Amino acid sequence: MKIIIAIIIFSMIILFHELGHFLLAKKNGIRVNEFCLGLGPTLFGVTKGETKYSIKLLPFGGACMMEGEDGDSSDERAFNNKSVWARISVVAAGPVFNFIMAWIFALIIMICVGYDRPVLTDVIEGYPAQEAGMQAGDEIISLNGHKIHFYREVSMYSFFYPGKEVEVVYERDGERYEVTLQPKLDEETGSYMMGISGSLARERGNVLETISHSAYEVRYWIYSTVQSLRLLVTGGVSMNDLSGPVGIVKSIGDTYDESKSSGGAYLTFLSMLNICIFLSANLGVMNLLPIPALDGGRLVFLIIEAIRGKRVDPEKEGMVHFVGLMALMALMVFVMFNDIRNIF
Repeated sequence: MKIIIAIIIFSMIILFHELGHFLLAKKNGIRVNEFCLGLGPTLFGVTKGETKYSIKLLPFGGACMMEGEDGDSSDERAFNNKSVWARISVVAAGPVFNFIMAWIFALIIMICVGYDRPVLTDVIEGYPAQEAGMQAGDEIISLNGHKIHFYREVSMYSFFYPGKEVEVVYERDGERYEVTLQPKLDEETGSYMMGISGSLARERGNVLETISHSAYEVRYWIYSTVQSLRLLVTGGVSMNDLSGPVGIVKSIGDTYDESKSSGGAYLTFLSMLNICIFLSANLGVMNLLPIPALDGGRLVFLIIEAIRGKRVDPEKEGMVHFVGLMALMALMVFVMFNDIRNIF
């Protein structure tokens, strides 16, 4: 059951990503030859109009195959025969649709259970927050200029910037205050702490707060993904900390078991939605990275074309994307091996 749920989640996220490419391609008059879910041999397919809709053998992945996307075509409706801005919109639509999907799921969660306000429940004696005069009931507004909307963001910020001096803006009784805290190392846990405590208990807001905090939820996961990539590049985390499909499937399974045993079907549903938000936002960010073969890599060449007014040599661009694809495949093999090693 856990594997089936994981496949459904992956398929849904990828399908929505490819739907973005598909809809913008149709909007710009580009011929779409095939729209498929999965990879490998076709299990089932039906042709409607000019497009074949199919389901492939392998349940991971998907594609929106456009005429002339990776080669020359005399068809005036071919991808590469459209304006550069039309092509940019089609390529960017996939990641954008992932962010839209994440927002829709976040909206459902906000409607059901609300959000965790960044309000302090306690300050720890002997730590910077208490010494600076902060109190229970204070609401965190920003940390070093970074706007805070959930209490989770306080812990996340401390994780990504351990030991860094923090300018804290907080609100008490309608008045705003600003203090500078130097996190103190806790010898027992080995973590740097400002000395504040909060609650992850959620509360519902009004309609506008629900809509806006749904967007903040997506922003939270985008920020988390970007900062994790920063740590990977700067050596804050190692390649062994990377997780791929196998690790994600295990994580989904563990979350499913825990949610089912402690909260029943309702909590399980919300937990799965939360995973969908994370994965969809993560896929959106990763696809926008300027890496050859990804949407971000294709956007780089399209932006260069828009600036130059002339297309980059297709053979050279194709070679760059091929090398990038091979590098990505090698990375996926490494990550999958790492996932299996960590499980066993």
